[in-house]
Amino acid sequence: MARKKSVKPTDKVGIQGEKPKLLSGGNPQIAKGDGDAVVQDYIAAMPGWKGDIGRRLDEIIVRIVPKVQKAVRWNTPFYGIDGHGWFLGFHCITKYIKVTFFRGTSLCPVPPIESKQSEVRYYHIFEEEKIDEELLSGWILQASKLPGEALFK
Repeated sequence: MARKKSVKPTDKVGIQGEKPKLLSGGNPQIAKGDGDAVVQDYIAAMPGWKGDIGRRLDEIIVRIVPKVQKAVRWNTPFYGIDGHGWFLGFHCITKYIKVTFFRGTSLCPVPPIESKQSEVRYYHIFEEEKIDEELLSGWILQASKLPGEALFK
């Protein structure tokens, strides 16, 4: 994973103070970019309760993986380890946030939601549910130690 120039928060949002467009499911439309600033733009644009969960997810990931690399592609924030690839992403869906573990079948316990992709597993976070931070933290730690996905450069 080559390091690219970080973007300033206003570089990808549009006119300063203008809110990004929300796509279907309330997912923010954020131009691709690398670094914390563009991920924070995405999180800031997540509607309502989803923004609170996005901030919490980001805090947990950074606490567990202090040297994590961040990027936004396809209106999704990605988290990875330099030289090892991307291990996690999340995305707003109408009624939940979909957390994607790219090597999810290698995690113990395996995240509950299957994917059409053989190794990918999902964890859905709904508004009314409390996040099981201990379980989520364990998955993040395990995932960060596995070879990640190249996905993009």
